[in-house]
Amino acid sequence: MRTPSATAFGSFGYGWQQLWKYFLHLFLIFIVVAIAGSPWWGTWGPFEHGTPFQTASAGFVLLNLISAVYFLLVFPVIKYGGDWMYLRFMRDEQANVADIFAGFKKGYLNIVLASLLVFAICGIGFILFIVPGIIFACRLAFVPYLVMDKGLEPVAAIEKSWFMTRGHGWRIFGMYVAIFFMCIVGFVMLIVPGLFVLLWAGAALASLYHAVDLEDQARLNQNGGAVAAA
Repeated sequence: MRTPSATAFGSFGYGWQQLWKYFLHLFLIFIVVAIAGSPWWGTWGPFEHGTPFQTASAGFVLLNLISAVYFLLVFPVIKYGGDWMYLRFMRDEQANVADIFAGFKKGYLNIVLASLLVFAICGIGFILFIVPGIIFACRLAFVPYLVMDKGLEPVAAIEKSWFMTRGHGWRIFGMYVAIFFMCIVGFVMLIVPGLFVLLWAGAALASLYHAVDLEDQARLNQNGGAVAAA
């Protein structure tokens, strides 16, 4: 039996183990998040045959507005909930897949604001120079877990993620690169292997956070014990 390890190989290995242990649960979570991230707004197009140009343009604008609101106010809750569920199964916790929607009842504003803040920070980094955007994306990778798992507010979650990923930035970047190339190979071969890689990637990233969180808790307990002894 593998145990959580704050390394790339250890995270992929532990994620692989837990993936097969809770495969149907994780697969269902993956499907829900994937469908939520690819909403079908209908087959009507802005220039459907017989539709006046003005009507089509207005419909197209309205469609994009609805889509923007959805991805700002709805999808982040489901995405963060999915990440949280992955984490809980990495911890062998008893979890209900329906809890993926728990963010709509508790911590909704924190989720939306955290998602918006991370998007803005990474977006600015990619616009100015690509490298800062990559760095921000790696160092803020733990924000969804911290918001859902620890109940932190957006700014506190970003600060905590930046602290926890110190020394792990290159490791997270390496995992992203590995996932990218594995997905390419998977989708070139068949669609199913590519989707499986994405499923495994979610488990691996949650495993890395789990391992780093355990290290962080051990460090805090050690410091607390030292202070008490003094």
